[in-house]
Amino acid sequence: MTQSAKKIVLLDLDGTLTESGPGIIACVVKAFQAVGVPVPDEAALQRFIGPAIVDSMKLNHIPPEKLDEAVRVYRHYYGEAAVFDDPNYPGQKVPGRFVNSMYEGIPQQLRKMRDMGFYLAVCTAKPEYQAIPICEHFRLSDLVDGIYGASKDNSRITKAAVITYALDKIGFDEAAGDKALMVGDRWTDVDGAKDNGLDCLGCGWGYAEPNELREHGAVRVIPFVSELAEAVDEYFNAQ
Repeated sequence: MTQSAKKIVLLDLDGTLTESGPGIIACVVKAFQAVGVPVPDEAALQRFIGPAIVDSMKLNHIPPEKLDEAVRVYRHYYGEAAVFDDPNYPGQKVPGRFVNSMYEGIPQQLRKMRDMGFYLAVCTAKPEYQAIPICEHFRLSDLVDGIYGASKDNSRITKAAVITYALDKIGFDEAAGDKALMVGDRWTDVDGAKDNGLDCLGCGWGYAEPNELREHGAVRVIPFVSELAEAVDEYFNAQ
């Protein structure tokens, strides 16, 4: 690589930087109840964490004529309606996006990666207008160089499309020696990275089912947050 070449680390949000499952699931339940469709079982609800919400609702039998309303209700409770107990500040009510907590050790790992010279960007299938306030709430925005997500109008919803968008915004130039790595906890991160010609480092502390990340082709799966910066550094050193 040339001296000016970028080493870009694209970081998934849900299940990689934050433990967001409780808030997502609570809002999914509200959406199913609102449109009169049976709430999925616990295992199916867990699989909502990671993929685009509209795709998960289709997979879980929300009929086409109710899909827009289900997504609207989900987004209302996730981003606006302060009806859930805040796990970080008992007694306060918050929307679903703040029924959430940052994984222990993530800030330290992000600082280490920045000190190593990596360009850090949040890259999530969550709509960007939702992802930015979450990152600001947990002060993740102070620790990364960019935040990129899906579009509100559903024109950019897959992880592959968000990765393409993020790389374009960052100015990724492979011909100039730029290198990039996706870091995430679900198959969508692995497949989205592969669709963009990238590798994915799997995070074993997130929401993946057993062997999910390896079966989809993650270049490596690490079990602990404390291994993140070292694993990223080892990946780029091997390139």
